[in-house]
Amino acid sequence: MLIRHAPDLTEAHVTPKEAYLNRRRFLVAGAGALVGAALLPREAAATPLSGAKSPYSTADKPTSLSDITSYNNFYEFGTDKADPAAYAGKLTLKPWSVKVDGLVNKPGTYDLDEFAKPYAVEERIYRHRCVEAWSMVIPWLGFPLAAVLKRADPQGSAKYVAFETLVRPSEMPGQSGFFQALAWPYVEGLRLDEAMNPLTMLATGLYGETLPAQNGAPIRLVVPWKYGFKGIKSIVRISLVEKQPATSWNLENPNEYGFYSNVNPEVDHPRWSQATERRIGAGLFAGRQKTLMFNGYADQVAQLYSGMDLRVNF
Repeated sequence: MLIRHAPDLTEAHVTPKEAYLNRRRFLVAGAGALVGAALLPREAAATPLSGAKSPYSTADKPTSLSDITSYNNFYEFGTDKADPAAYAGKLTLKPWSVKVDGLVNKPGTYDLDEFAKPYAVEERIYRHRCVEAWSMVIPWLGFPLAAVLKRADPQGSAKYVAFETLVRPSEMPGQSGFFQALAWPYVEGLRLDEAMNPLTMLATGLYGETLPAQNGAPIRLVVPWKYGFKGIKSIVRISLVEKQPATSWNLENPNEYGFYSNVNPEVDHPRWSQATERRIGAGLFAGRQKTLMFNGYADQVAQLYSGMDLRVNF
């Protein structure tokens, strides 16, 4: 399998910074001001960021900023794809703390700025594959999860990493009311070797700016070889544990959403095929494209599952 890396990138593959900044200015200006404001996180709107180009980046053309920030799954704000952009602007992002605990020798609760300060920010252009068979290419900014875990110093009995998101019904309307899509808080998990893989990252920005609230601000998980729901958003807790942790969608429907949830064109969702995908923003006549095993990252991660039956461990 051929995987193209950062040296293969040319300017033609990446949307020029001025182009996406102009799009953002347009969204925020004039009659679109109310809509545009919802695309930006509170207290951190349009804060420029920068990071070294990562060798793990794909050469695929990034999806437009407007598509990335307006077509989202973030059930804490509602189940419609437009709900996060419409309602996430109410989320208060400062102060924000992240707790690191469990089977570690150096637990702690950190203000987000303190938490992120030791790590060098990288830009990683990753494919994003949703279990609903659509995809994007997103230029994330962030740092490896492995660096955080090494700092916490895992104990020998730690085998998994569990994640927990914010619960704040006053600002997250999807967490209140009679008909709630999921039990809160949203929880996710990875095997420790998956979490330590250099592809796994904690994102704090995208497209050169701070992470918009509807995309998981102020900090979210990105695991590019797994379906998007594994990328838990608005993280408040990271725990090292011995046993496989519960995960929200697996609790909701274990027959449809496995713990691993690796992108696999050979394992269909019970209600639709995963063999092809629709690339958001590709155009009306672009057609569907073949889904790649592990979302195209097999060279980096296939060894993690050597000897496993990926139809059983889906």
